[in-house]
Parts: sequence; structure tokens; C-alpha cells
Amino acid sequence: MTKRKRYSPFEQTNRRRGQPPAAEAPIERPNLATINLDAAAGKKGFGLGDVVRIQGTGMYAGETATIERLTSGAIPSAVVRTESGNTRHVRTIDMVPVPKS
Repeated sequence: MTKRKRYSPFEQTNRRRGQPPAAEAPIERPNLATINLDAAAGKKGFGLGDVVRIQGTGMYAGETATIERLTSGAIPSAVVRTESGNTRHVRTIDMVPVPKS
């Protein structure tokens, strides 16, 4: 008959590392994303074919564009075609209507 191994529990020690020392001031990360919670509300009054100016930051900021498709959802947006012929999705809060001349 073979002899059974005896059960011996592990030592009950704290295996967690200690907390690092607290920094003097919180570090501001330059690549930290900010979320605009007003984007969910969107803007009203846009229709197909309207000419708008793209605000905010990004590659097409400041360009005028024509709305090709409006989409509703958690964050209302539109597919626009810029003057240079490129298309992109833009949140409705980042669009401003261009006055008709």
C-alpha cells in the first residue's frame, strides 16, 4: 500500500505589494482623452443637403461640407462631403450651419 501525502496548507502571509509612495501633485497626461457628455443630446435643425462648417479638432476642422446622410443613435452624427471631396462622420455638435449667401 502506498503512503498518502499529508495535506499542509500554505503559509498565511500577505502576498500583496505595498502601495507606492504618494506623488506630490497629480500628473497631467498629454494624451488623455476627454469625453463631451453633451454629444448625446446633439443639435437639431440639420437636413440633407445643408451646408455646414466643421468645428472642433481634427483633419477637416474649419472646412465647409454638405450633409449626405444623418444618423441617429447614442451620439447623433452625419456623413458629410467636404469641399475637397472627402467624406467623414461628424457629430452634430461639431457642425455649425453656414448662412446662405
